[in-house]
Amino acid sequence: IDFKGVNMVINYDLPTSAVEYIHRIGRTGRAGHRGKAVTFFTEDDKPLLRSIANVIQRAGCPVPDYIKHLPKLQSKQKKKFIKKPLTRESICTTPKCFLKKGKRKMKNTKENIKEKKKVKEDKQGRKLQTVSES
Repeated sequence: IDFKGVNMVINYDLPTSAVEYIHRIGRTGRAGHRGKAVTFFTEDDKPLLRSIANVIQRAGCPVPDYIKHLPKLQSKQKKKFIKKPLTRESICTTPKCFLKKGKRKMKNTKENIKEKKKVKEDKQGRKLQTVSES
């Protein structure tokens, strides 16, 4: 799939290989246009950083010294990371205030449905009608 006009890519999880990194950021800066790529990483990702940093450096972009001096990943470790990538906690990008509003809205909706389903009775206790929604 080719998306035109992508000028920035954000990787919330570090790709497991340099090839995967290139594929992901390849969506930006096509056809001579400029683009940016931002990649977040954790301490657990450090073994994978060096190969990606080499790709970045060969492209002419600056790479911090501490990343350049990280130990090389052995082929067995590399295969292990590719086979079974790191598991992470899910990331929620929705602000908490919106989540609270949504919960309140759901609660109010459920209460309204319950009220509509109640049987309406007249003064003598006879059933007049039942209102329900589907």
